[in-house]
Amino acid sequence: MTVILYWGDDDYAIAKAISAIQQSALDPAWMSFNYEKIPPEREDAAIAALDAAMTPPFGTGKRVVWLADTTLMQQCSEQLLAELERTLPQVPATTILLLTSKNKPDGRLKSTKTIQKFANVQEFSLIPPWKTEELHQRVQIVAKELGLKLTPDAVQLLAESVGNNTRQLYLELDKLQLLAGGEGQQIDRKMVASLVVANTQNSLQLAAAIRQGDTGTALQSIAELIDRNEPALKIVATLVGQFRTWLWVKMLVEAGEKDDLVIATAAGIGNPKRLFFIKQELQSTTADRLAASLPKLLDLEFNLKRGAETISTLQMHAIELCQGFRR
Repeated sequence: MTVILYWGDDDYAIAKAISAIQQSALDPAWMSFNYEKIPPEREDAAIAALDAAMTPPFGTGKRVVWLADTTLMQQCSEQLLAELERTLPQVPATTILLLTSKNKPDGRLKSTKTIQKFANVQEFSLIPPWKTEELHQRVQIVAKELGLKLTPDAVQLLAESVGNNTRQLYLELDKLQLLAGGEGQQIDRKMVASLVVANTQNSLQLAAAIRQGDTGTALQSIAELIDRNEPALKIVATLVGQFRTWLWVKMLVEAGEKDDLVIATAAGIGNPKRLFFIKQELQSTTADRLAASLPKLLDLEFNLKRGAETISTLQMHAIELCQGFRR
């Protein structure tokens, strides 16, 4: 399609997709004539992009017009809507009109419906850190894209190490590709541990430390997360998601449920095989303790949103949460 919409907060993934369009559509010799990025600060950005999209390319290759960080799917005047409805069906095959936005398109707007009608829409949103199964799948997809073979243990460690940081994932896989050398060599957990940057501290490890009642490790985890500029509310969101998953699993196990598929569906776990490991992790705790942690986490979120000092607030609540799992 000649109209493309990329949206989401995974800037690195969007940048790679845009680079792929540039490489496939543009002739390097004519790129300065046929490539135009229109910034959101420009007052007539949308109209300028539509006009440019209707201009035939010079020389060989296609014309690429990129309307960056557009708000057309959040607000759009009647006049601009009319221009969209008139122009989008007429964009020539020799042009790629690319729209990007960090925000999810508002499906209620006529402008969004018009763009979706004529555009190839693709989402590039960061995977929530607590959705470990999706993070594992992302590692596998990128590894396959780069022609790498990873053992299941290597996939798990790499997902834990980079979290939802797409840029770091590509960087680490590039390094592992060099380490692996010859084609077909499988990358195992030991190779990942020897090479991947020691940014393995993430919010899921903080959650594990709290569940184990390990106050020292929990406080160290908080310090390392803050040193890496991890947003406090993002840390809390991950903790809430992880403890809810654990609670669902433990409640159903204590209730006598034997069907892993039923438990996985209720807990939002994509791969029921992971339940074997989750059940082992939760052997030393109870559903009551997990349930008691959620109000404390919500209180932590409330205090942070009210402007409480970040580090001391996280530390204080982490200590309280750990105490709840030692009783």
